[in-house]
Amino acid sequence: MSTLFHSARKLDAHGQVDDFWMLVEGNTITATGSGHERPDATANVDVAGHWLVPGFLDLHGHGGGGHAYDDGPDEILSALATHRAHGTTRSVISLVANPLAFMRESLGVIADLASADPLVLGSHLEGPFLAPGNRGAHNHDYLLEPSPYALEELIGAARGTLRQITIAPELPGAMEAIDVLVEAQVAVGIGHTLADEALAHEAFDRGARLLTHAFNAMPGIHHRAPGPVVAAFDDERVTLELILDGKHVHPSVAHLAFGAAPGRIALVTDAMAAAGSVDGDYTLGTLNVAVRDGLAMLRGTTTIAGSTLTQDAALRCAVTEARVSAQDAVTALTLTPARALGLDHRHGLLAPGFAADAVLLDHSWHVTGVWADGLKL
Repeated sequence: MSTLFHSARKLDAHGQVDDFWMLVEGNTITATGSGHERPDATANVDVAGHWLVPGFLDLHGHGGGGHAYDDGPDEILSALATHRAHGTTRSVISLVANPLAFMRESLGVIADLASADPLVLGSHLEGPFLAPGNRGAHNHDYLLEPSPYALEELIGAARGTLRQITIAPELPGAMEAIDVLVEAQVAVGIGHTLADEALAHEAFDRGARLLTHAFNAMPGIHHRAPGPVVAAFDDERVTLELILDGKHVHPSVAHLAFGAAPGRIALVTDAMAAAGSVDGDYTLGTLNVAVRDGLAMLRGTTTIAGSTLTQDAALRCAVTEARVSAQDAVTALTLTPARALGLDHRHGLLAPGFAADAVLLDHSWHVTGVWADGLKL
């Protein structure tokens, strides 16, 4: 089975090409070009001059469509269906802090899903190794200091599918934990922390390569105390997650971040169950969340509890509100997150040898079609 996409306006990290065509065989892009001379295929998709971009990759999300990733395989699959309809073809499944036994079980569930579905990239432990003073929407009772025992238990439970873990580097044993995780080929994100710039630099030098939802749950940028965000700006090895919904980070600050760290901003959702759904009452892990006007907060507080964002909405916010170029915004949804996980040899571009993941977008950046592994979703 082969499929030819044609008459497209292609946009990826390598730039824009008009009258673009792309030949897909099985789950792989086998040829690309432009113009009217193009190969034959079993099926044809006329893009009709609209945008054709790579499938989005979300490094960090907790649910969607009314379903939470903490609640078992059926709930995970239902939540993923919502995000896939909005262009996210590959997802890392994020877990909040919970009892260690529960987290081990959840990691096993995600490992099973990842083995059955290549669109599930694996897991992200956002907890439990977080600073109590900047824990955000994580239950204080389940926070831990990173011990060799806990790390061994969690890495083992994931059976090779733990993609990312967030750590507050000021915790006792955190630097040694980064060493262990880097050796296990797990991407380490610095986040939910009170660390200053110097400590963040130390963590990056030990091998941490991500900043978990930059600006949120960490010290901000002060002119005499630059904090971990500036440390990440200064280190070209580091990718900065950004929740670009206009609520977590002001669009003007997002514009600044794209300028300060070109090619290193990964737009993530950090979505909880209400993403792609409706306002109402939800849970995030063991905590109660109220969603009003699309803003999720821990009930009875002003603490933001994840987002209701989908990645196509992040793209629109980047282009229309944060004054980010369309190419940079698409890169932040595709090649940059793929590179952060070491998957940029296969994901993030519309080029021969890359996975046949593609999103069709109209001229106002709304999704009109999604393909993953060569199949229409």
